[in-house]
Amino acid sequence: MTSVRDDHPVRPTQQDEVAAAGSAFLGGPVGRRARLGENWWTPVRITALVALGMFALGMVQKLPCYNGGWFFGQGSQYVHACYSDIPHLYTGRGFADGMIPYFDRISEQSGGMEFLEYPVLTGLFMQVAAWLTPGSAEMVQEQQFYWMVNAGMLMVCTAVIAVCVSRTHRRRPWDGLLVALAPAFALTATINWDLLAVALTAAAMLMWSRSRPLAFGVLLGLATAAKLYPVLLLGPLLVLCWRAGRWRAFHSALGGTIAAWLAVNLPVMYFAPEGWAKFYTFSQERPVDFGSIWLIISQRTGNPLDDANTYGTLLMLLGCAGIGALALCARHRPRFAQLAFLVVALFILTNKVYSPQYVLWLIPLAALARPRWRDFLIWQACEVVYFLGIWLYLAHTSGGDNSQGLPQEGYQLTIAAHLIGTLYLCGLVVRDVLRPRHDPVRQDGSDDPSGGVLDGHRDAFVVGHTVHGGRTASDSKETEPVRWGSSSAD
Repeated sequence: MTSVRDDHPVRPTQQDEVAAAGSAFLGGPVGRRARLGENWWTPVRITALVALGMFALGMVQKLPCYNGGWFFGQGSQYVHACYSDIPHLYTGRGFADGMIPYFDRISEQSGGMEFLEYPVLTGLFMQVAAWLTPGSAEMVQEQQFYWMVNAGMLMVCTAVIAVCVSRTHRRRPWDGLLVALAPAFALTATINWDLLAVALTAAAMLMWSRSRPLAFGVLLGLATAAKLYPVLLLGPLLVLCWRAGRWRAFHSALGGTIAAWLAVNLPVMYFAPEGWAKFYTFSQERPVDFGSIWLIISQRTGNPLDDANTYGTLLMLLGCAGIGALALCARHRPRFAQLAFLVVALFILTNKVYSPQYVLWLIPLAALARPRWRDFLIWQACEVVYFLGIWLYLAHTSGGDNSQGLPQEGYQLTIAAHLIGTLYLCGLVVRDVLRPRHDPVRQDGSDDPSGGVLDGHRDAFVVGHTVHGGRTASDSKETEPVRWGSSSAD
């Protein structure tokens, strides 16, 4: 299908009422004669600097814990909502003692965890930070320095994410500000090491948008070697390439993913098979935990839900079948970012645990799938409620004074807020797929700016519709070009 659009960047203050209102702090919406991008202050650079500034504010938010909350009194890190795994696992997983992940048993230091329970590339990231951490007579100082080193490395990941998201949709660089200004991003960026996988996934999405499927696959394979969720993106890509008949591109992406994942994992898999397998066995054996719908059911019924893996897997498969049907049956082929967001959100909603930093997986995908400030901020508000809820609940359950913090019923409400907020955004994305005139990205006549080889490509088939020359029979009189903003696009 052909798009009707010019080559000028889309200005959100001209499309989005919330962005226009928010611009009042900076002097109002951008005028039509503004000469953006003609000097050093390009949208991409501005977005990257804003993201780094917000990351720094997130570090400041952790200051009460850095100054003692992580080390003296368990409840303080929860009351101040500044908890981080990083300093605790420096000692708890043997890094402080010079142990090598996956090869050395660390049960004495880890409270029963025999090996590091993270994927190989994340383990390497943790180890590099440990090598950069100088020894000290005071273990507290080492833990502080280890967190600072990791924060510096994660800040680099943040810059990569901001740049990649801003460049993925060529005409919508300002959408990267959704990531840069996301409050949940700043609050959760240094809780764990998830930003490594998020950065690699964002870079993979950029490569796909530039019609480089092999580079996409290599980066996605590396991302999967850091965290499991990125491999889910191959599912939407499969059905979209099937619908468009672009099998060669999909095979290149798949081959690159497998090759990159094996290149990282095979050495550890061969020389330390038991340590390598710990991440996968731990994920399988882990009981129902914080943040999931299963925890609400378990707490309300008193049933430990030992079959949560089975239930979650079944719901995940049913949901993936629904997403596949949506991709194959929708009159107009969905955008890659839309389906990528839906499948990762589905994984989060059906999983038996939802750690607060998992929101980082969705933020870049949400900015590409549904770049509308009102809806994005509604979802972010729900995530901030959950972020505060889990720490206050832990303050309530771990402290001696149970009057402090949030009781179980209150925590369940914050879980519900997270679930409802994510479902709300999913619902809007599905509506955009079925009615493209509601999709902010397609309102200027674009097809799929992050779709790479799929962008503007004719369909090979559409389930339930007859295709003539790449168009469905239900399209409006074969009119060229398609104007997504018109009612005929419904």
